[in-house]
Amino acid sequence: MSDVISIADNLRRVQDRIAAAALAAGRRPEDVTLVAVSKTKPAEAVIAAIEAGQTTFGENRVQEAEAKFAQVRATHQATLHIIGGLQTNKARDAVRIADVIESLDRPKLADALAAAMEKENRRPKLLIEVNVGDEAQKAGVGRADADGFIGDCKGRFGAQLLGLMCVPPLDQDPRPHFEWLADRAAKHGLKTVSMGMSADFEVAIACGATWVRVGSAIFGHR
Repeated sequence: MSDVISIADNLRRVQDRIAAAALAAGRRPEDVTLVAVSKTKPAEAVIAAIEAGQTTFGENRVQEAEAKFAQVRATHQATLHIIGGLQTNKARDAVRIADVIESLDRPKLADALAAAMEKENRRPKLLIEVNVGDEAQKAGVGRADADGFIGDCKGRFGAQLLGLMCVPPLDQDPRPHFEWLADRAAKHGLKTVSMGMSADFEVAIACGATWVRVGSAIFGHR
């Protein structure tokens, strides 16, 4: 019971911080969506968050998400985002279970997702992940290739492509990266900007984030 109470309390604190950050930026709190990142946490934790009012969740691993959300969705409604780097051989599984895939970052994955959508007759919404720090170890299309890839995906997926996502370098000020991503989304007429996590989501909101992905501040450290 204490874990359930803790999740509810943590969730309320995060929601209050989101609202305060939005208002401080001259924005409406309801224009910022919280994606609760439940990776590595059990189905019971997700259900506790749902019962505290949260509806949207993010998972990094397709296999983990498939098992967990089959259990969650047996009794509760939840919107599932896949937010981690996605292998092409997992594309069909992701299309089958996800409402949103935030990690489209290369032509081969675009091909795999398009094929999976035809086979499954299911079309989740998509975000393009941009490697804003051009870090070799991270997923995401590089800055230099972003415009071309975004244009190609807009032509291919149309309204299914909602916007852009990023994870800035840990050792740098995130603000310039967030500002760059928001500017790039606006340039391409994309309204969704997914950026900001537990440590920096208030900065992200000030820079124009419409979705923030928060895990440890809600569920505790992994």
